[in-house]
Amino acid sequence: MNRLFGAKNTAPKPTLNSAIQNVDTHIESIDVKLAKLNAELTGYQQKLAKMRDGPGKTAIKQKALKVLQRRKMYEGQRDQLQQQSWNMEQAGMMQDNLKNVMTTVDAMKTTNKSLKQQYGKINIDQIEKMQDEMADLMDIGNDIQESISRSYDIPDDVDEAELDAELDALGEEAEFEGFGSEAVPSFMLDEVGPPEFIDEPVETTKVKEAAG
Repeated sequence: MNRLFGAKNTAPKPTLNSAIQNVDTHIESIDVKLAKLNAELTGYQQKLAKMRDGPGKTAIKQKALKVLQRRKMYEGQRDQLQQQSWNMEQAGMMQDNLKNVMTTVDAMKTTNKSLKQQYGKINIDQIEKMQDEMADLMDIGNDIQESISRSYDIPDDVDEAELDAELDALGEEAEFEGFGSEAVPSFMLDEVGPPEFIDEPVETTKVKEAAG
């Protein structure tokens, strides 16, 4: 019934890897046959080397010739299978490369979509407005710093003559203070004097000792 009506084949389709494996297995079997043929030819060669010309040697040559023909046939078949295996391996590499390319493309599409979503949430106008506000705040901060660091009641311009006069005055004042450091201060000398109720004058040396 299945043959008449053509039943659907439910067997799984062979994959590329399974096809390569089958071909490689066939090549291995041919290599085994070639090894046997080479051993057989070696045996015929050794026999022919020891035999004289005659019907026996001719018969062995005919056998060796048939073995050689079989070996060439298997070698040709093996070469074809090896080429098929190589072609399938190249197809497999191309398929793997295509898969890698598709994976890369899918990843790039996903990344591109994510970037569009992220950048879509950013308002350029708001960023520029924020930058302008930051610049204004920086200007205000600089104005505040300049205002609070301003000096008061200090003349802007001082010439060299005024500076020399000020330094000379400071030098004279320093010399005067050094000269009078051992003497009695002026405010003490003004107050040192005999009280009004004392009739006798007080000696100056005693006043100095009392002051010292």
